[in-house]
Amino acid sequence: MLADARGRFGRILCLGDLVGYGADPNAVVEWTRANVAAIVRGNHDKICIGLDPLEGYNPAARASGVWTRTVLTPESFEYLRQLPRGPMRIDGFDLAHGSPADEDEYLITPRDAADVYADLDSRLSFFGHTHVQGGFLIARGGVKRILPAQTLQLEPGHYYLVNPGSVGQPRDGDPRAAYALYSAEQQTVEFRRVRYDTAAAAEKIRAAGLPESLALRLYAGE
Repeated sequence: MLADARGRFGRILCLGDLVGYGADPNAVVEWTRANVAAIVRGNHDKICIGLDPLEGYNPAARASGVWTRTVLTPESFEYLRQLPRGPMRIDGFDLAHGSPADEDEYLITPRDAADVYADLDSRLSFFGHTHVQGGFLIARGGVKRILPAQTLQLEPGHYYLVNPGSVGQPRDGDPRAAYALYSAEQQTVEFRRVRYDTAAAAEKIRAAGLPESLALRLYAGE
């Protein structure tokens, strides 16, 4: 991702879920501390340090949460503990993990997006949580899905809920890493996909003793 975006960005923003599922939690936290300008916490950041209970998550998520707690360094643990709750205002737009109304709420359907319209303080909000690149446009005529196939031109008078996707674990059937480039000057969001070494990531998961399903899902983007 960094190689693909080289020379095209001024700073990196993150929508949470640094840890959980992957086999390199400390390396990811250390890199984030050194390189990310602004970040909000995700639900897996919370469960991996005990801020939220593991009950209610699937067996693989619970197993990875328990494993992550055992390997986090004190420095990584403290960094995750202090991650701020979204939404966070950055230069006129918002960062959220789930929805702007609830950090743990999924925005999956146009109905979900319509339900949070009253809670929007900014015309542009970036969100994650679903691991699905795209989002929603809210206009007078209703809510439309944003398809990530092309660069999105932001228009005055509309509200945008934009999901850049997941770098480490996409869930839209495309195993390539997903991210987005936002230009405040041009008022555009460019959705990007880039291949990475999924086999190496999957092998690290297996070597750590984490559930096989967490390795296999990387190949399928699910």
